[in-house]
Amino acid sequence: MPRAIISPSVLASDFGQLTAECKRMMKDGAEWLHMDVMDGHFVPNITMGAPILTSVHKAIPDIFMDCHMMVANPIQWVDDIADAGGALYCFHIEATSDPLSVIKKVRSRNMQVGVAISPDTPSTAITDEVAEASDMLLVMTVHPGRGGQKFIEACVPKVAELRARFPEKNIEVDGGVGPKTIHVCAEAGSNVIVAGTAIFGAQDAAEVIKQLKASVMAAQAKFAAKA
Repeated sequence: MPRAIISPSVLASDFGQLTAECKRMMKDGAEWLHMDVMDGHFVPNITMGAPILTSVHKAIPDIFMDCHMMVANPIQWVDDIADAGGALYCFHIEATSDPLSVIKKVRSRNMQVGVAISPDTPSTAITDEVAEASDMLLVMTVHPGRGGQKFIEACVPKVAELRARFPEKNIEVDGGVGPKTIHVCAEAGSNVIVAGTAIFGAQDAAEVIKQLKASVMAAQAKFAAKA
């Protein structure tokens, strides 16, 4: 199974101190930073776009920006996000009728590719062909569009379904994840954990990151023992 990765959701940061917040997360042990890009069409909210990502990347050249594209036309933004320094471009399967074309475009810009599903979308919406062409699969455990929502545990079986089908893929969970909900995500087979408020709002963010990672690694050790 792929290694444990914690990707703090920048949506929960102090946007007035964005670069400093990202540096703080990396210092506290985060390998990725989860950047929620919303267009006001696919979801009702608007957050950050390529100009903000460009500024962050300029200040922190070695940052790994895990870009979660909650946008209505995902192929439209590939070049902008690549030019801004995005490392991984994760688009929603619900937003396109031709996911393979989006994947091809993302690959052409030397970014990793992720494919996301919203809470109402079954795991079977990600076909074998799409999954095999991707680097990461994202299971949303809240409805996309805003931070601070309650974790939807009914989404967790989709993680287990995808892990059974794709044992070597990165599988990410995003939405309401924190110390109280990490165990079910990790035990279902998720290895990339997005957490916002649980990390940015903590008194000791490094300790929360460490705790989340330890939960994933403990679950992986159980999987290995069974195998």
